[in-house]
Amino acid sequence: MIQEEKLESPPSLSRRQAVLASTTGIVLAGMMELHPCAALADFIEDYKSDTEAVIAKVKETLALEKTDPAKPNAVASLRQSSNSWVAKYRREKSVAGKPSFSNMYSVLNAISGHYISFGPSSTIPAKRQQRILEEVKDAEKALSRGR
Repeated sequence: MIQEEKLESPPSLSRRQAVLASTTGIVLAGMMELHPCAALADFIEDYKSDTEAVIAKVKETLALEKTDPAKPNAVASLRQSSNSWVAKYRREKSVAGKPSFSNMYSVLNAISGHYISFGPSSTIPAKRQQRILEEVKDAEKALSRGR
């Protein structure tokens, strides 16, 4: 003869236990959630470090001579970095209104436009290069002030 096992139903929760369990779950979920201010601070820190890296690359590339064999690769690397930087930060309202962003955007636009029009081995005219470096300096100053 086969013995049938008696299946027991799970114990039912009282109303008090159900409320306590759901409240505990909500509190724990709230504690695990990343605070928006912390996320924004991390994003701003990323913006600052990414912008500093692009500034360094701009200065490096502008310092190269026309005949330097590394110039075409440096220009290509700068264009890729600038495209990534613009794509990442252009639509972010938390940084798009900052003076450092507008200065860097202008710098990258001027440099990219020049190299697209005249090729990677061409030199940027002295007057344009001076204006670009002034805007880079302004961007660095604004970035150091958190602006």
